[in-house]
Amino acid sequence: MSQRRRTFISSIGTATAIGLAGCSGGGDGGDGGDGGSTGGDGGDGTASGDGGSTESGPAARVGMVYATGGLGDGSFNDQAQTGIIRAEEELGIAYAESQPEAVQDFSNLQAQYAQATNPNYDLVCCIGFLQADALTQNAEDYPDQNFMIVDSVVDASNVGSYVFAEHEGSFLVGLMAGRLTSQSFSAGAGETASDSTNVGFVGGVESDLIKKFEAGYTAGVKYANEDVNVQTAYVGGFTDPSGGQEAALSMYNSGADIVYHAAGNTGTGVFRAAQEAGRFAIGVDRDQSITKESFSDVILASMVKRVDNAVYSSVESVVNDEFQGGSVNTLGLEQNGVEAVYGQQLGSEIPQEIKDEVSEARQSIIDGDISVPTDPSNA
Repeated sequence: MSQRRRTFISSIGTATAIGLAGCSGGGDGGDGGDGGSTGGDGGDGTASGDGGSTESGPAARVGMVYATGGLGDGSFNDQAQTGIIRAEEELGIAYAESQPEAVQDFSNLQAQYAQATNPNYDLVCCIGFLQADALTQNAEDYPDQNFMIVDSVVDASNVGSYVFAEHEGSFLVGLMAGRLTSQSFSAGAGETASDSTNVGFVGGVESDLIKKFEAGYTAGVKYANEDVNVQTAYVGGFTDPSGGQEAALSMYNSGADIVYHAAGNTGTGVFRAAQEAGRFAIGVDRDQSITKESFSDVILASMVKRVDNAVYSSVESVVNDEFQGGSVNTLGLEQNGVEAVYGQQLGSEIPQEIKDEVSEARQSIIDGDISVPTDPSNA
């Protein structure tokens, strides 16, 4: 049972607030498996616990700047935290973390870590594509600081960029959705409407990144059945569950059987809508039938994105003195960077022939026999 020391940096904090606490942390730290998914709705300025240090000090010190939406989203940020907790436990590093409340906070928080001298941070992890603009400037202003970013490419010699083939994993859950909406299916608290071949997609911020999810999903749906209609809506943010619920309810009321979200904590509203409508949903980034267990009776599957592996890999490279600034690391199906994971409660109810087709499509994508678009206009 490890002891942990962590600190939280508020979005308006000063550089001196960054330092790791000087005493051994309380709490048992758990097993690190849920990465904080049982926390609140994020952005509340709290953190607890740790730093896996030894008598001679930690193997490295890492600063984490999460995406807006904060910890407790059961999705993107929690997956990133799982990676840093694993690095703490397995590599003996220490870390501090911050939860920005708005995009405007990114630059200040990144700079605070880069400026810190007590302690110095060996790596600053920037989680989410919305941090790219701030990091582009900070990487130039702090050339001796190592940074990594998830979901974007920053062309700088001191930044390691990690991007994912979200469209590939989204294709697989789209294929599943296209097949299920084409037949009568019931499980848990949901069912498909026998007279509808209709599914939906709810995105957070309309951007090239989130459009990759939409493109892959739509392509998978059409691969399963050209006649299935795909409704699409962008809520405009990743921290708006009520907006996600409204968007998804509109789709369900218009005949959608299944709605896939790529919207962070906004997606919680999609799950609420699915339960209210007696239909189904597909999660993202983590197995949300586990991290959002109260909705497991409507979550068919999740498109898991291994942000945890990206965080861990970047920290490991620093610990091993192998960090490669300027590198771009792409993680797709072949690298196990993305994957379709069936829901804990409903997965066993999905017909085996559909699972077999999803498995075959996965291999075909890896082999290059299926080319998955990244632009919805090509889906």
